[in-house]
Amino acid sequence: MDIVIGRGKTARRAYGIDEIALVPGLRTLDPSLADTSWTLGGIQRDIPIIASAMDGVVDTRMAVLLSQMGALGVLNLEGIQTRYADSGPILKQIAAVGKTEFVALMQKLYAEPVQPDLIKQRIQEIKTQGGIAAVSATPAGAIKYGQVVAEAGADLFFVQATVVSTAFLSPESVMPLDLSRFCQEMPIPVILGNCVTYEVTLNLMKAGAAGVLVGIGPGAACTSRGVLGVGVPQATAVADCAAAREDYYQATGRYVPVIADGGLITGGDICKCIACGADGVMIGSPIARAQEAPGQGFHWGMATPSPVLPRGTRISVGSTGTLEQILRGPALLDDGTHNLLGALKTSMGTLGAKTIREMQQVEVVIAPSLLTEGKVYQKAQQLGMGK
Repeated sequence: MDIVIGRGKTARRAYGIDEIALVPGLRTLDPSLADTSWTLGGIQRDIPIIASAMDGVVDTRMAVLLSQMGALGVLNLEGIQTRYADSGPILKQIAAVGKTEFVALMQKLYAEPVQPDLIKQRIQEIKTQGGIAAVSATPAGAIKYGQVVAEAGADLFFVQATVVSTAFLSPESVMPLDLSRFCQEMPIPVILGNCVTYEVTLNLMKAGAAGVLVGIGPGAACTSRGVLGVGVPQATAVADCAAAREDYYQATGRYVPVIADGGLITGGDICKCIACGADGVMIGSPIARAQEAPGQGFHWGMATPSPVLPRGTRISVGSTGTLEQILRGPALLDDGTHNLLGALKTSMGTLGAKTIREMQQVEVVIAPSLLTEGKVYQKAQQLGMGK
């Protein structure tokens, strides 16, 4: 139902992940019976979690480790790893700089040009160690480096921007990326994003996307919502885009996964996104907290280094455990940020969902008090859900 904002302007109510809860059904099952596997671009994974293409989250080492653990990591092709042969000193500078000098330093460091040879080298480093080489670029970067990526033998190509659509207007001097043609000509699956609406999701799938990323501005380090005023809360955005996936599947027989990207911190967040219709999730800050992460306890967004209008900041997330503890446990923390796979399996068992597809069908209720009801002591003592 539309809500009247003022004369001539109505709005639809949208919901965030913190405003909903999942309702158990008629059955339960042992968590060991829950099948969390999914397929993206013909590649099957045991864990429906993708580590974001952010420089503080994924380097070649992390991409390999994530692959070995049954997840997936995406390397940013327009970041530190492809601008500097030795990224170590650069990452140390970013971790050490003060808050007021951060933006200027990032703009300086990211002014160094991307080196195509380093793109090839990074992809080959991942492949030779047995990892899945998933890489990401903006639409402009895809035009420049698409052929290099294909020749280097990458497995998946993510084309990402704050908002991606098939109808992009540009100055006459600029040749925009033809998403449909790009998907057809690339010899590897192309995942497109980001979007938050039914119509754009449907158009991206028609263009040939092997997967669609959903989410604008919910990320921990992202400030796009504040800077641009643009975004749709994730629960509603994922549900709308998942509806497009179902309609497209019914019409064509081709199933295109929907990936909830951004704003997810705990295992509960991941469970709720899948219940809203996501096939998998892309997360940044939870993985940045791993001891092996290149950010050394810090996390920053892909749009942060913009020379014109930075839309992101650097946040301190700390190093709370190993990547294995964060993904598979055992959990050392009581706040839901460790053993994300275990949380998903246990939630599926509680809800009686044997597969991701069944998890997408569980009942959801509006529950703004879900995270606060009865948690007075946790909040007062800053424990568990009160942190």
